[in-house]
Amino acid sequence: MTKITKDTVDKLATLSRLEFDGKAKEEVLGDLNRMLDFVSKLNELDTTGVEPLIYMNDEKNVLRADEVKKDITQKEALSNAPKKDSDYFKVPKVVERK
Repeated sequence: MTKITKDTVDKLATLSRLEFDGKAKEEVLGDLNRMLDFVSKLNELDTTGVEPLIYMNDEKNVLRADEVKKDITQKEALSNAPKKDSDYFKVPKVVERK
């Protein structure tokens, strides 16, 4: 069975942009190894003849069919906008470049 090492925890921390001090690193190491032990228990089960479970139920697509409805014009769409120019909605800038 594979065990998680401190090097693996360091690599995961780097990839996820996290920092662990000595005690926290030990706790994460223990938690990850307990998770692997728990999942490895599945290897003890005899799954001969068991079909893989793809869906949790037998339901089919229950969405309604699309219905074509009346389109609105650009002018109508912009008529209630709190901020707009001649062609577009105006919204606050949410992405900043550094």
